[in-house]
Order: sequence, then structure tokens, then C-alpha cells
Amino acid sequence: MRRAAVAVAALLLTLTACDDGASAGGLHGTELDPPFEVSSTPLTDVEGQPFSLTADTDKDLTLVFFGYTHCPDICQVVMSNLASAMTRLDDRDRERVDVVYVTTDPARDTEEVLDKYLSHVDPAFIGLTGDLDTIVAVAKPLGVGITQGDKLPSGGYDVTHGTTITGIDADDEGTVYWSEDTSSADFAADIHRLLDKD
Repeated sequence: MRRAAVAVAALLLTLTACDDGASAGGLHGTELDPPFEVSSTPLTDVEGQPFSLTADTDKDLTLVFFGYTHCPDICQVVMSNLASAMTRLDDRDRERVDVVYVTTDPARDTEEVLDKYLSHVDPAFIGLTGDLDTIVAVAKPLGVGITQGDKLPSGGYDVTHGTTITGIDADDEGTVYWSEDTSSADFAADIHRLLDKD
């Protein structure tokens, strides 16, 4: 998983330069110029309904992370930091933000599994699943690669995926991304700055 994260980070850094990990706008994340295009292809939410990252994201800012519930490390940390960041926002800012968790392991992360998982993380978070090929196609324009690894001795399998978090604005463009080690305080500060621009 770490190799994929490094490869994605290297790709993204070639698209937009930064000095010390913060963008010119003072963000802890990295602003993208040009922005990522966002796929309009719908996935499936926890209630079995189609959900598109363009047509169904009507907030000023949508944070998207691709991970899976059996992930032993990075996914749990990222989701915990995102949930904590939401508690740091005032009510006005919180109402203007959605967090979307797209599984990279749809064979195990059914709608019911995602719903149960997110109920423990933050019930307001949106969980999406679907056909793996469709998920891969939705992730690709956001610079996130996904591959299913070999079977593990335990009988399960690992899933290799990019670990960046993408911010999609009200114009349905991916304008900023954050690395897996972004703290909840840095997420909250950046969310506030991004919403303040509107």
C-alpha cells in the first residue's frame, strides 16, 4: 500500500509544485492547477441508491477517500482524522462539507458492511461501493490507483490503493489533495480556509 501511496504522491507533486508541503494558499494540503476532473459515473450508496461524485455532491466541499474496512492501518487513521476534523468545525462549516468513503474492496464491503462501519466513524459520512472496475475508473482521474493483492495466509487478501484525500469543490472539480498523514487539526484548518474563499 505504501508503494502505491508514494507513486501517487510523486505523480501529484509533478502536477503542482510546493515548497514545504503547504500550497501557496497557506493550506496544509496541496492545491491542484489544473484541477482533477471528477468522474460522473455513479457508484452505490449504503441504501442501494446510485451516487455520483458530481451529480450528488451538492455541498461546497466534498472530501473523498478510497479505502476498505479490513485495512489494518492507514485507512483507520485517515478516517479517524477526518471524523475528528469534523468535530473541530463550527455548525455552519460542518453543514457545507460532505465526506465520502469509497471502498476499494467491494467484494467484502457490501452496503450493510459500509453502513455499520461508518456508523462507528461518523454517521454523516457517505459510503459508496459498486463493481470494482467502476470504482477503479472513478478513482483514476483523482490520481488514486487500486489493485487487489494476493491471498493472505489468513484466507483474506490485501488491497493496494492510493491514500490521498481529494477535495472536490462546488464546481465538481478536484482542487486540492491531502496526504495520509494529515492531522485532524490541519484538515479542519484547511476546510475552514477553503470554505472562506466562497
